[in-house]
Parts: sequence; structure tokens; C-alpha cells
Amino acid sequence: MRLPRSIAGWTMAVFGILAIIMGATGLIRPESMLSSLGFEVVPAAERSAGDYTLVFITASSMASFNMGIYYLVSVWTEWRAFYLFTVVFRLVTFTVFTTLVLTGEAPDRFFGVAAWEGVGALATGIGLWLDRRHRVFSNP
Repeated sequence: MRLPRSIAGWTMAVFGILAIIMGATGLIRPESMLSSLGFEVVPAAERSAGDYTLVFITASSMASFNMGIYYLVSVWTEWRAFYLFTVVFRLVTFTVFTTLVLTGEAPDRFFGVAAWEGVGALATGIGLWLDRRHRVFSNP
């Protein structure tokens, strides 16, 4: 992979690499993801027959891993329209995840996920703005 050619590209690369790492971690040890987010980890022997928590965490981890790859592909191709798209939807994700914490549906530590999305969206948005202002690229 070539190095990013813009500020926004660097923000996307960092997020992509982190998403791959977090996804791989969740695939290897889904319980570690639950505990790091502040959720109770129920031992496998104590789970009820209809408890699909680990399946859901594994699926979410696979999605995170794949999203990391998508982000790195967007950096490699300098697909700036995708960068802008992620800013909007990461802000939506920030809002939804923050709401889950504020309403008590998710533990307080889950706000870290919301913050990651919000800060990442702002970083990429600022990067796009700076790149445009310094004419790194003429198209968003």
C-alpha cells in the first residue's frame, strides 16, 4: 500500500488500521471486546441456549475488519468522495451510540466507541477542509 497523499487520507488510514486490529481482536477473542466495552462477560457454560452475544460480537468484529480494508482501499485510490461519505455516517453513528449511553441502554464505557466515531469524523472532515484549502486535491 502506498502512503496517504493527503491529510484526510492519513485520517482514513489510521482509522482503517485500527478497525482491522479491533476486528481481528474480536474475531480471536470476542469476550475481550465485551469486557473492554464495559459489558458483562458471561462464561460460555452459563449462557442460555438462545444467547447469541458472542455470535453478534464475532459478526460485528468481522464487519470492523472488513471496514478497515475498505478504508485502506479508499486511501490507496484516494477516493475522496468516500472520505466525505464516512464523515456524515460516522457522525450519525456517534449520535446513535451516544444516545444508547445517555438512555442507559449501553454502559458508560461504550461512549468510547461513540467518541472514536465522532473524533474520527471530525478529523477526516477537517482533513478534507485543509486539503481543499491548500489545494491538495481539487475534488472532494
